[in-house]
Amino acid sequence: MDILSLIGRHEDLFSYDIGKNEEDLSRIIRDSRFLILGGAGSIGQSVAKEIFKRNPRKLHVVDISENNLVELVRDLRSSFGYIKGDFKTFALDIGSVEYDSFIQNGGGYDFILNLSALKHVRSEKDPYTLMRMIDVNIMNTQKTIDQAVSCGSSKYFCVSTDKAADPANMMGASKRIMEMFLIKKSTNISISTARFANVAFSDGSLLFGFNQRISKKQPIVAPNDVKRYFVTPQESGELCLMSCIMGSNCDILFPKLSEKLNLLTFSEIAVRYLNELGYEPYLCKTEDEAREIAGTISDGKRWPCLFEKSDTTGEKEIEEFYTKNEEVCFDKFKNIGVIKNKLEIDEEKLDDFNTNIELMKKTGIWSKKQIVDLFFNLIPDFSFIEKGRYLDSKM
Repeated sequence: MDILSLIGRHEDLFSYDIGKNEEDLSRIIRDSRFLILGGAGSIGQSVAKEIFKRNPRKLHVVDISENNLVELVRDLRSSFGYIKGDFKTFALDIGSVEYDSFIQNGGGYDFILNLSALKHVRSEKDPYTLMRMIDVNIMNTQKTIDQAVSCGSSKYFCVSTDKAADPANMMGASKRIMEMFLIKKSTNISISTARFANVAFSDGSLLFGFNQRISKKQPIVAPNDVKRYFVTPQESGELCLMSCIMGSNCDILFPKLSEKLNLLTFSEIAVRYLNELGYEPYLCKTEDEAREIAGTISDGKRWPCLFEKSDTTGEKEIEEFYTKNEEVCFDKFKNIGVIKNKLEIDEEKLDDFNTNIELMKKTGIWSKKQIVDLFFNLIPDFSFIEKGRYLDSKM
């Protein structure tokens, strides 16, 4: 299936910028040692491929998912074969003592890339998963930066999200707060990041869910009022690579908005997806109707769909990559913009945030409201609105 055509494009976004910088990218990667954290997720695997195919001196990949690491190795071997450098994978939890021992005795890395994240808005529905989101997106980032400094790394990259720009949900706000901590830590090590769009058909995404629904003969459900930008898995890897290797300290790279990058509703992509498979959407009015129709349509030409307005917590109608308060450079690359991050941070508030989170974890008692209040303290213009309904309450 042609992902580019499904997201309304015919050309890769970053082929020109990658090509223009290929000599430097290949030279630096060939001479360097890399550690990828969260490297078996959708974006992590894409970044691992971009580095692996340029023959790094060392490439170690850490992820909590043993199965995804196995698939990564199979994919790399099947696509590129072998490299002369040291390539290994490790099934480790970044928050564990085993990982701490690994990083202490791993022999050092020039570049550490942190692709681990809780990326779903639905992960903020309860106070316990929300605390884990804070642990993964914020606390582990601080921890791994400090470890990068202690082991003599020259560059630290951590992936952000477009949802960090004027965040409307706790996930986006957690990444915005993470960016604040990146700035705080950037006096000790060069740090860069990237904000980019939804990665089409990445694990757990709505588009990935389309594949699952088809294979299980279930209805396709999508909002018809929420518009998003989409990049391919390869483009996600390329943008992270460009930020890590070519980005300056505190830079945030993002895809430039152009005729190549279109805002699309999920329902539009659903229709294109079904057409690609030879189906026409059969529009239903309720979940019950969609479930019932899914078991009765047998002509092989129609597929039951439920397209409706979003009414869940944390959804923005349109995504954006930067805010009016951020200094943006459009001249360094052809199709990549750069936020020259001068976001003012209040270190005292950041320290208070850490203290309060650690106290909550120590006592084992916290509420979602307490965490939301901490987020508002750091992001006064946070546009979070609790609607009391989350994606888990829908198909």
